[in-house]
Parts: sequence; C-alpha cells; structure tokens
Amino acid sequence: MVGERVACVIRVVVVDDEALVRSGFGLILGASEDIEVVATASGGEAVETVRRVRPDVVLLDIRMPDVDGLTVLRELRAAPDAPVVAMLTTFDADEYILTALHCGAAGFLLKDTEPEQLAHLVRTLAAGGVVLSPKASRTLLHSHPGTGTAVDADAARVRLLTARERDVLVLVAEGLSNADIGARIHLGAGTVKDHVSAILTKLRVTSRVQAALLAQRAGLLDERTQDAAR
Repeated sequence: MVGERVACVIRVVVVDDEALVRSGFGLILGASEDIEVVATASGGEAVETVRRVRPDVVLLDIRMPDVDGLTVLRELRAAPDAPVVAMLTTFDADEYILTALHCGAAGFLLKDTEPEQLAHLVRTLAAGGVVLSPKASRTLLHSHPGTGTAVDADAARVRLLTARERDVLVLVAEGLSNADIGARIHLGAGTVKDHVSAILTKLRVTSRVQAALLAQRAGLLDERTQDAAR
C-alpha cells in the first residue's frame, strides 16, 4: 500500500525569483496528500534542479531578474522526458504569455490564484489537461482578441473537424485530461488520444492549450453553451 501511494504522488518543482512565493506555493501544495513539492529554485538554478529531481510538473515564473523564464521553458521542454511546465505571472496582461504557449507551456495561471484551486490545477496538469485559470484566460483573450480575419480563419479550421472531434475539443478547452474526456463521452483513453492528435493537426497547432484558445476565439464554446440552453 505504501508503494502504491507513493507512485500516485505528483512531484512538483516551483521556480520563482522570490523566496516568499516559493515557500508559499510549497506550503499550499504540500498540504495535499497526493502532491509533493520536491524542490524550489530561482531561475538560475531551475534547469539543473529539474534535471536532478525529475519532477512531473514545474510551475515556472515567466519573468525573473536573473534569467528569462522563457529561456528556462525552452531548455526544459527540449530535454528528454520533459516535465509539464505551467507559467506563473503576476501581470493582468503579460505579452510573454502567447510566446510561452508557443514554446510548449501547458498553461498559465496568475500568482493570486485561490489556494484551494492551486492543487486542482496541478492535478489537471499532471493528468495531461489544460490549465487556463479563468482570470488569466479572460485576460489573454481580451489582450489578444485577434483580427476579424484571424477569427474567421480559426472558425474555418474548426469546421474541418468531425462532430466527435469538436466534442473532444470542447472538453480539452474545459481542461479535461484524455482519461476524463473518455469517461465523459464513453471512449477509451487511446481513442481520445488519437482524436486529440487529429485535432492538433487539423487546427495547425502544437499543444492542447493552443487548441483550447483557438476553440474559444472561434466561438465553439459559446455555441455549445447556447445548444445546452435550448
């Protein structure tokens, strides 16, 4: 039983230039039995620390004085068996967020995320889900709404999806993992994985987060909300 319990623990590294932030996140996440903060680090220590402790999830400050968070992200994502990386920011409108998503970040959240939500977001990341905390997601969409032409192009690519792929995309945008999506629409996790791969190819994106944002810009989530209300 002890071995099984340890195997289920999500190993986390917190990278931030402020010791208070590192210790605060450590205390909050450490209160959950299924999450262990195995290390914290400043930006300059981040890559070596992650290589040494091999976490499942890294929470990485997007702006640090000693090293650029995007540089750290690129190094971490280029490594074999790269961990899931989510970006931390204190800014309501951070122009680096889109760059971070294109560099392979699995999501982003603001540092003032409610403590009770933080553990849930880490679990979502570890399960392969998308983390777009509501406040940060609204900020990104409002800060980078795109042109009408861009939105039309997004909608056109979404229309290439089959009905089942659109169902899966909506659930990806809601932050569900493959296993959770499968349980929701009665498909095996492997089948869901195949659908997700097809979705990324058709939408010409490289990550679940990018697919989720495209679905939002194209109005797919609004359409499903309207359908549910009918």
